[in-house]
Amino acid sequence: MPVQYVNLIFPLGVLVVFYFILIRPQQKKDKKIREMRGNLKVGDEIITIGGIYGKIIKIKDDIVTIEVGSDKTKLPTTRWAVGTVISQDGGSDN
Repeated sequence: MPVQYVNLIFPLGVLVVFYFILIRPQQKKDKKIREMRGNLKVGDEIITIGGIYGKIIKIKDDIVTIEVGSDKTKLPTTRWAVGTVISQDGGSDN
């Protein structure tokens, strides 16, 4: 009987190590990204995951309209396409 338990310790140890080194940090990162995308507001300057810099001018459900370029082109995109918030100028933060 004890030999069977010893043979299980190594695979379980590997699973625990994988959880704490790979899975848990990724879950924390995903949670921060979901919170960032959930807290978007009009006036925030963002970078999309495609590398487009813009300023949020309208948010409706999962569609975020950003203003890009000097000619102020309006570009609708999905909320999940927002990669980074550069500055948070909208709302009552200032």
